[in-house]
Amino acid sequence: MPQRSIIKGFSKLSPEEKLKVVEGLFEDTSGVGKTLRSFFHGDHNIQKILSELSENTLSNYPLPFNVAPNFRINDTIYMVPMVTEESSVVAAASAAANFWAARGGFKAKVLGTQKIGQVHFLFSDDHKKLEAASAEIIAFLKKRIAAIAANMVRRGGGITSMEILNQSQLIENYFQLHLGFETVDAMGANFINSVLEECSRGLADYFDQRPGFSENAYEPLMSILSNHVPECLVEVKVECPVEEFKNMVPGTSAEDFARRFVLAVEIAEKDIHRAATHNKGIMNGVDAVVIATGNDFRAIEAGAHAFAAKDGQYTSLSHAKLENGHFEFTLIMPMALGTTGGLTRLHPLADLSLKMLGNPNAKELMMIAAAAGMANNFAAVRSLTTTGIQAGHMRMHLPNILTQLGATTAERDKTLTHFKDQTISFQKVDAYLKNLRNPDG
Repeated sequence: MPQRSIIKGFSKLSPEEKLKVVEGLFEDTSGVGKTLRSFFHGDHNIQKILSELSENTLSNYPLPFNVAPNFRINDTIYMVPMVTEESSVVAAASAAANFWAARGGFKAKVLGTQKIGQVHFLFSDDHKKLEAASAEIIAFLKKRIAAIAANMVRRGGGITSMEILNQSQLIENYFQLHLGFETVDAMGANFINSVLEECSRGLADYFDQRPGFSENAYEPLMSILSNHVPECLVEVKVECPVEEFKNMVPGTSAEDFARRFVLAVEIAEKDIHRAATHNKGIMNGVDAVVIATGNDFRAIEAGAHAFAAKDGQYTSLSHAKLENGHFEFTLIMPMALGTTGGLTRLHPLADLSLKMLGNPNAKELMMIAAAAGMANNFAAVRSLTTTGIQAGHMRMHLPNILTQLGATTAERDKTLTHFKDQTISFQKVDAYLKNLRNPDG
């Protein structure tokens, strides 16, 4: 039932008071509070951490914490943590990781780590004046932000570039202060945004202090990092002789499997409808690792899709080729991750995930997450071009269907056996259970 009236001061209410307000939205309130309270963590200290992560927290919303074993990445074996509600994602990643582990594994490298931030502003005076003063402005701003950047510089990072871009061809009098950042093992959002906001104030002070500029010529609009990070890239690759696919699918030759796989990837490169779903399959694996390690999956998603469209047409993030009997599959994508700060150590399971991975630095985590994305992409394209995606997906989904239909342990065992070699659908499982429960109709 929708909220009936405006609630003032909701965020200031105690947790119990908030629960009471929410219970009032339901006609039957008997199980609402019980359900929400049932997901509280039993450890008060952990619940305090979880409750303080966000605003107006009523309860916790658990997702499965899974692992995919046997990821060989640059000849190191990883047990990769993955947080996802879709079992087929973990199963696919595990199967692909196991397949490639015996064939050299995933070869990964970081191509760049620069992140981007921008101060967007209007400048209504003579644009040539601003362009002439650009070098002096940049020197002024670098001095201004030195104290903010000092700690990051000590860690090996800092501001890598700064320039003023005239974008008035897009919007009248529109300019950008465009900065590049190296944030080492931190994702760096707070650092970047703090620097940008200080730069915005610095620009205002510069124009106020320097003669020759019209009053109020500078109008700051916004200061914010960009999730489009085309110079913060990771590459991961798998390759093998085509004959390695000889037992991939019964009845399909190794050469035909490789040919169809490469063709499927080419379709994703050229057709936006396929590309969107193809890249979603990559993000199935990437997001699961990003969430497990306490990073911002929304930022990674935004960056990935922006990168896929950077040349004016949305296309596949992965590419495949077949030359002289040799198969090669490559994924290049942006991956602005961190292993310090934010939730990475605050959330107990994020901290555990990083420890499980051997406490990787940010570059290593970029490669691990990308390898998970490639594993899921390989598994998805393999299924699509052979058996079809639904057979495996529905087989993994069968336990969920049985739970939804209230199957007993005995009914589950019989249903799992019955559908071992049959096509699965909700309707077929429902009909089979009804027949079990009432064989005489």
